[in-house]
Amino acid sequence: MTHRATQYVCILHIVSQQVTPTLVTGALGNVGCEVVVDLIAAGAPVRAADLDETAVRDRFGDEVDAAALSFTGASTWSAFEGVQRMFLMRPPQLSNIARDMLPALEAAKAAGVEHVVLLSLQGAEHNKVVPHAKLEAWLRTSGLGWTFVRPSFFMENLSTTHRSDIAARGQLMVPAGNGRTAFVAATDVAAVATAALLDPASHKNRAWTPTGPQALSYAEVTEILSEILGRTVRYGKPGILRYARHARVTLGMPWPMVAVTAAIYTVARLGKADGLTDDVHEVTGREPVRFREWATEHASTWK
Repeated sequence: MTHRATQYVCILHIVSQQVTPTLVTGALGNVGCEVVVDLIAAGAPVRAADLDETAVRDRFGDEVDAAALSFTGASTWSAFEGVQRMFLMRPPQLSNIARDMLPALEAAKAAGVEHVVLLSLQGAEHNKVVPHAKLEAWLRTSGLGWTFVRPSFFMENLSTTHRSDIAARGQLMVPAGNGRTAFVAATDVAAVATAALLDPASHKNRAWTPTGPQALSYAEVTEILSEILGRTVRYGKPGILRYARHARVTLGMPWPMVAVTAAIYTVARLGKADGLTDDVHEVTGREPVRFREWATEHASTWK
């Protein structure tokens, strides 16, 4: 029997023993949605939670236990009850972690949550400005088991946050300079997170940094997009102030999100977002998706 086959049999055995549901927060998000799908495929019971319980139920039907969850709304914290494993995604609009998230996480611990798989950020251990670092720090001292999934920049950010720039304005405006970024697909990140949720003992107190197989500059990204779309997409290469104005006024980002994204792009500009890892392959046994492959599949997003 191959290593992958043995690993699969072991995971099936672990799932067969799981009685309590796995809570997936941000279940309607790019990664959370894929985590839910992967858990369902593995036969694991899932409690899928987001702000809109009806939307969760409409998306997944009776395959999940749908729940409403707001980290700032204590009336929804019953979603933590009867749960031992949780996929934790920080809502982008919540940047004051001590005020807006830690009370809910304390409630989750009190309710019986034992292991948290946190969707963090590549380099969060060195970048204390980003909110993810504060979540990591709390989890390290919480007494809970934890796994940090620190992805590089999501390919999906180009089809969501920056979709209108690419589709309507034929440009990509991010202050990353000439820095390269190890873009990764949400499906690969979700696969790593799912593995940790299915077998927390094997991933306890570990950090994974899933990346794609290549580091690209944003100039190269726009070249690939131009080829795929059959029209020019240019890289605007703005400075921080110009980006902040564009993100707030044109893209409609709230100021906290502007600050966080500016910090992320600054990391790229400083040449610290290009690190590649083999974590996707090590955890899942498959190679990560290449950017050109992903962009070709999602081309209709920008048309």
